[in-house]
Amino acid sequence: MTQVSIVGSDGGEVVQLGPTTMRILEDGSTTGHRLGIGEITVAPHTDGPPQHRHARHDEGFYVVSGTARFTIGTTTYDAPAGTLAMIPPGAPHTFANPTDEPLVLLNTFTPDLYVQYFRDLRDMIEQGGALTPEATEKVMNRYDTEAATDYAD
Repeated sequence: MTQVSIVGSDGGEVVQLGPTTMRILEDGSTTGHRLGIGEITVAPHTDGPPQHRHARHDEGFYVVSGTARFTIGTTTYDAPAGTLAMIPPGAPHTFANPTDEPLVLLNTFTPDLYVQYFRDLRDMIEQGGALTPEATEKVMNRYDTEAATDYAD
């Protein structure tokens, strides 16, 4: 029988990263590692990760509630609920919540390799590490992701 995954509203693996929560809904185990899915909740007035680019996976963000601020290179987009942002490999990007309300994003990774990044950050914090941009970039590098300091397309 084919494996099926159904994750309820209180299910999934919760990864707390400071003021941001990642709820892993699909870690790739059901999709043959073709797709990973998470729900990111970002507290008000919270920045996301340093701007970065992925070499081996696409990343998608669907704004479920709140307003996301996406920065793609040097261009900034304020994206209300209902907005979809698809980020192909090589595109520099980050996100933030500049508002007074929580932000909820549905986040996809194709393939799923970046799901482990969130677990690695959690483990680093649990071992006493600080969630600094430098530490975040070091973990990103494990998954063919690098800081995008030049903001090139």
